[in-house]
Amino acid sequence: MPEMDGYQVCEQLKADKRTSSIPVIFVTAMDQEANESKGLSVGAIDYLAKPIRLPIVKARVRNHLELKRYRDFLENLSLTDGLMGIANRRRLDEAIDSEWRRSKRNQTLLSLVLMDIDHFKGYNDRYGHLAGDDCLRYLARTLAECVRRPSDLVARYGGEEFACLLADTDGDGAMWMANQMRDKVSYLKIPYEGYAVADHVTLSFGVATMLPAVGQSFFDLIRRADGFLYEAKRAGRNLIYPRKDEIP
Repeated sequence: MPEMDGYQVCEQLKADKRTSSIPVIFVTAMDQEANESKGLSVGAIDYLAKPIRLPIVKARVRNHLELKRYRDFLENLSLTDGLMGIANRRRLDEAIDSEWRRSKRNQTLLSLVLMDIDHFKGYNDRYGHLAGDDCLRYLARTLAECVRRPSDLVARYGGEEFACLLADTDGDGAMWMANQMRDKVSYLKIPYEGYAVADHVTLSFGVATMLPAVGQSFFDLIRRADGFLYEAKRAGRNLIYPRKDEIP
């Protein structure tokens, strides 16, 4: 490797978030203890000195792949809401931070939709918490089915609140997604007797779009979406704010 040795390649892989979790095995003619120590210190998971025996190499690769799958499984569990089966708040926070920095670097728009189930406490009081849990699962699955791009994310934001992060999406695109979600939830027709707004469960929506600028952070995007969500609930619920003609 005339331009970059294996240690440098490994260091760069480990420094990049996209490749940092890939297991790296060194196969080399350098068999000194210092060489092995250096390889492991820069992030390699194993170090094999030549001459190699193919069955041993295959066995070690297989073992490391199994360990990687198990670690990925545990990592996925830690980023998934146990009740709803969608991304949890930790995953959402990581995604907003990452997408905000990417949007700032590329000067692209970033949108966030915050949603809250209207009068969900009353639903739990009337139907019980088991029915409430079923309701949360139905809504989570329905909202998650609305997104198509790998970069878009639907997550549980709070108790009965959801969020949808939309990378490289303008205000019109975010409003379109919010309307799609509102319509899908309406089609579910989850019964809610005694609810003043409708005969079924509804959501209120707050939609925010920003072009990241110096002096701003992703918290500004969250605060803006949260403010619009508050306005939607104050205006009567089962609404999307801002209204289309008020999109900033």
